[in-house]
Amino acid sequence: MEITALKTYLVAPRWLFLKVETDEGISGWGEPVLEGHADTLATKVAELGDFVIGQDPHRIEDIWQMIYRNGCYRGGPVLMSALSGIDMALWDIKGRALGVPVHQLLGGPVRDRIRSYCWIGGDRPASLIEGAKAMRAQGYDAVKFNICEELQIVDTYAKVDGIIRSLFELRDAVGDTMDLAFDFHGRVHAPMARVLLKELEPLRPVFVEDAVVSAMVETMSDLARSTSIPLCIGERLHSRYDFKRVFELRAAQVINPDTAHVGGISEMVRIGHWAEAYDVAFAPHCPLGPIALAACLQVDAICHNAFIQEQSLGIHYNQGGDLADYLMPGHGFTLKDGHLAIPQGPGLGIEVDEARVIEAAKVGHRWRAPVWRHKDGSIAEW
Repeated sequence: MEITALKTYLVAPRWLFLKVETDEGISGWGEPVLEGHADTLATKVAELGDFVIGQDPHRIEDIWQMIYRNGCYRGGPVLMSALSGIDMALWDIKGRALGVPVHQLLGGPVRDRIRSYCWIGGDRPASLIEGAKAMRAQGYDAVKFNICEELQIVDTYAKVDGIIRSLFELRDAVGDTMDLAFDFHGRVHAPMARVLLKELEPLRPVFVEDAVVSAMVETMSDLARSTSIPLCIGERLHSRYDFKRVFELRAAQVINPDTAHVGGISEMVRIGHWAEAYDVAFAPHCPLGPIALAACLQVDAICHNAFIQEQSLGIHYNQGGDLADYLMPGHGFTLKDGHLAIPQGPGLGIEVDEARVIEAAKVGHRWRAPVWRHKDGSIAEW
């Protein structure tokens, strides 16, 4: 079997899908997207086609290493996201060729479903109580959200008090019926992160994500030693080499790498098992499309330390397209009592509606992250 083509499709709301075709008629799907940079990723995938076309798709690890080690440059969001999509598609092909889901090729499942959570509140937190109650009514018992809007490196205690008041009101409204994951989204700098973590301890969040920007691993390590709240990092790290410092410095108790950004299923499995050796919990990041989510679920199936899975059903970004819109009826995701079933179909376990994808790609998208500024005119973290 040989790879004959790599075809990319830019589809709403902000996704890039990849179809890898072979000379035996078996194809696989991947999601090599980097939010806000989909056109860049489509170009990078086309460049990688010069190396991948003609290769045997069963040699997944060899192709992974060939792409990763090509030339002087490796790692980083663009290269690893492109590699991620190709890797997903190759696992999809292999599973389809053998008639089994990917997790059966990786040792078999340790679970048949995984707890899931949804996002509420938008980019700037709004209507958190209403959002949490709506998710609870749908069967979820966990949600995640941004805790604040723009925050200066040292901000006012009036701003801090407003954040704390809002979160205590939310906790009072839902009681202990829901777990709350707080996302600082890298928009909180070290001075304010230390203050907020102390104030938030009584609320018992399941974790705080990106308490500081991911480059500040040493700072996060310091914060981890000063709080009882589990800290989470990973969505902006792009290989096992990025996670090395996290583990060595004990900077986080939860990691949330993304299959679409970290090197695909192959690298996610390596990182997930490595985290287990440090007794670090695994909560894959995925505010993306259906292919990325299916890839996450195949990894969740075999990583014992996986405990919860993010997904983007109905997220505020999904204007003009949601996960089920690009899947064949009856071949998508099964959600019950806040848990996602591990897909059991061959490959990634889902069936992409190719005709719908092709039609949507005729329109495409130009999604970009917003540009925010502080009141003094300086650029703010999004």
